[in-house]
Amino acid sequence: MDTEGILRSLGRRIRERREAEGHTLAALAREAGVSRRYLTDTESGRANPSVLVLAQLARALGCTMADLLGQDGLRRTSERIALVGLRGAGKSTIGPKLALALEAPFIELDERIEQLAGLSLAEIFDLHGTSAYERFQAEALEEVLAQGGRAVIATGGSMVTHAETYERLLSTCRTVWLRAPGDVHFNRVLAQGDGRPMRNHPRAMDELEALLDKRTPLYSQAEITIDTGVFNPDEVVKAIESALGV
Repeated sequence: MDTEGILRSLGRRIRERREAEGHTLAALAREAGVSRRYLTDTESGRANPSVLVLAQLARALGCTMADLLGQDGLRRTSERIALVGLRGAGKSTIGPKLALALEAPFIELDERIEQLAGLSLAEIFDLHGTSAYERFQAEALEEVLAQGGRAVIATGGSMVTHAETYERLLSTCRTVWLRAPGDVHFNRVLAQGDGRPMRNHPRAMDELEALLDKRTPLYSQAEITIDTGVFNPDEVVKAIESALGV
């Protein structure tokens, strides 16, 4: 894991511990002798706390530094691997292969959403709008998390734009961004027989590039980033396994 990933994981463990203990940000900051802003930055993975600060936080949280720095937190989440990325990133191709390699079930979150709603995704959007889709998405994710055990989860491309649900995913799963250039996304969707990207959209490629640029900062919050544009699926699976340490 890179430095940014380590700090994000550390921040999530501190936040989860704080919430479990019933502390507010302000109360924990006061008890640990740090500013609320610094604690906010630490929980979001933007700060790199010193050993002394970690000791103060651990004492205030009633745990040890090992609880915050050790591998226990990672082990709790490593049973669930969530794939994020724009449509055409390869989630539906890589996911089943990774699940097979890990001897885990593969879950398409959008399929769970359709089961919950009793409607297709298109019908959900047409009849009830984006807000309904977001509600079903959050509910579907909670159902999957409640099942426990190892699983490989393919998420919808827009999940990262739904802050609360995405944060829930980041805090409960090991996340992998399947990254690819815009033209690769575009061509993969067309190769699947879906002509919607071109239909009534003469600047479809430009729009896709703009969407990818806009979402990149969100996708990059994932613990691991794997480029699917230059590797074949089997190589991508091996790269993910190596990055996960499994």
